[in-house]
Amino acid sequence: MPIKPLFSHASLPGYRLFFCVLLASILMFADQRFTRMEDVRAQMTMIVAPIQWVVSVPSDLLNWGALALSDQQALVDENRRLREQILTLSHRGQRLANLTAENAELRDLLKAAQRRDIPYITAELLSLDNDPFSHQMVVDRGHRNGAYVGQPVIDAFGLVGQVTAVSAYSSRVLLLADASHALPVQVNRNGLRFIVQGAGRYGSVKVLHVPDTADIREGDLLTTSGLAGRFPPGHPVARVTDVYHDPGQPFAQVTAEPSAQLQRSRHFLLLFPPPREEIEDTIWGEDMEISAAALHAAQRIGLQQDAAREVQ
Repeated sequence: MPIKPLFSHASLPGYRLFFCVLLASILMFADQRFTRMEDVRAQMTMIVAPIQWVVSVPSDLLNWGALALSDQQALVDENRRLREQILTLSHRGQRLANLTAENAELRDLLKAAQRRDIPYITAELLSLDNDPFSHQMVVDRGHRNGAYVGQPVIDAFGLVGQVTAVSAYSSRVLLLADASHALPVQVNRNGLRFIVQGAGRYGSVKVLHVPDTADIREGDLLTTSGLAGRFPPGHPVARVTDVYHDPGQPFAQVTAEPSAQLQRSRHFLLLFPPPREEIEDTIWGEDMEISAAALHAAQRIGLQQDAAREVQ
């Protein structure tokens, strides 16, 4: 009987490789040109969601075990530190309540629209991308929870990023540090507006197109400006760490450090747009002239401030 060769020299494996390459090319072309592939991707993500949950179980068990086996003295120190933090935050909350009431009174005098609280849902980290050139993560909230593409994501310290893909039970978030992410910001100190773009590193972002004569300094806090309507105004984004003025160049090189803890946070808030309300009367009339009542209110506030300065 002829001996069967151990290794086959047929051309079938070559055809298989060619078929796989052709199928991958067709799928990439369809994903780039047609929007229906987004639904297919969402369905595939729903299938992968249980696998992501299973993969996150070991880390959750390790965290639970570390907490269960923690030293009692460490827990006592952490409890004391948290109590001090609660006391500090309570003091700040009392001052914030006073300032909020004063701000509401002033806005009422000027007949300005009241600012409403922003609704949100909580989310927890499922996984982080291992690709060093991509800064994205997956959280455990999907369109069944109301998540949508473009939704802002924050943590306890500042802006994290925005949702770029949504499935039934999970969402993919593009982080602030990704090189393809950019958003409008303003300097909290003087209101100057710029664009912040990710630098491809977790600890650094770039402030684009800053004129060499612009009033921006190290330590300035950059917050969301609210322009373009994607991110609500007033959320911390980054703090300026370096301002370099190159002689002869029209723009300065400005870098900043993100306020959010992109590599540490596990719990996040997904913000929703405030509910639309009827347009209230403003200080501007139909003929775009300021109303007399608002003008008298502004003058009264100015006189009160002048009197307070004279007393001081």
